[in-house]
Amino acid sequence: MAAAALLLPASAGAQEVKHFRFAYDQPRNTGYSVAGDLFADKLKELSKGTLIVDQYPGAQLGQEPQLLQLVKSGDIEFAIISSANTATISPQAGVMSLHFLFRNDAHVIKALADPQVFDAIRTMIDETAQGLHVIGTGSQGVRHIYSKKEIHNVGDLKGMKVRVQATATEDTMFPAYGAQTVHMPFGSVYTSLQTGVVEAAENSINVYLVNKHYEVAPVLSITEHEANNALLFVSDKLWQSLSAEQKQWVQAAANEVSAKEPQKAFELERNALTKLKSFGVKVVEDVDKKGFTAIADPYLDKLAKELGPHAEKIKNLIRAIN
Repeated sequence: MAAAALLLPASAGAQEVKHFRFAYDQPRNTGYSVAGDLFADKLKELSKGTLIVDQYPGAQLGQEPQLLQLVKSGDIEFAIISSANTATISPQAGVMSLHFLFRNDAHVIKALADPQVFDAIRTMIDETAQGLHVIGTGSQGVRHIYSKKEIHNVGDLKGMKVRVQATATEDTMFPAYGAQTVHMPFGSVYTSLQTGVVEAAENSINVYLVNKHYEVAPVLSITEHEANNALLFVSDKLWQSLSAEQKQWVQAAANEVSAKEPQKAFELERNALTKLKSFGVKVVEDVDKKGFTAIADPYLDKLAKELGPHAEKIKNLIRAIN
């Protein structure tokens, strides 16, 4: 895939304009597109129009595991990827997917904007993966379970086939709740729910809405089991080609995402829930979360330690945030 930056000549005597690809697997009107807009607008402003970001939403350039490889190879310059799928190249990133690691929405927003948390994540990626760097953080809210069946307590999950992200965290936690885990690309989830290959899936509310998963799984159970975190990546190939000033612009634009996108993502979540209710989606809001946390809490320290020292540090920093 020839996706290298395009160099477009500007007017005589002016600095050349560079175009970069910014990819993600979700449609527009999601947290990822909010991140793309914030990043593109700020970078254009700081560079006085010389660094332009072209967004490729909806998995046009591949699902998240493929996007990571394309960023690593330098074929895509920027991508925003779930921290869970980041675990395919850096297993310790799975720490961000630990169930009930975050107390509430405000804790997620504060943690993703915390400089110490960001520095620990950036160091983890720099020391465990090659070809790319983390420059920002993002969110798509909190994950919940959706199905044709109401989930009121952890016992309701027993024996259910649930599509989960392919991480050690999910493959430990969902069986602990009594469910069977199934892995598949996100793009296959709708059909798999429709045909019964899986009985349930889990994601944030707005993702459930914009991808129309409610059409085939019309019951949304508010489990709030996992923060739907994301990381903003730049390819090392591009990073090394930038001047010191351009690197400052790129990092400042990414900081804009970390500071503003999570709050906007949770606003999308609230709006999506209202819209889904108006569509007639059954929303189970009285889920007994204590049953889930009683199972999940002992795994927090255990899984973080098993993942490695970077994961343990990130977990401790997040838990220490008031």
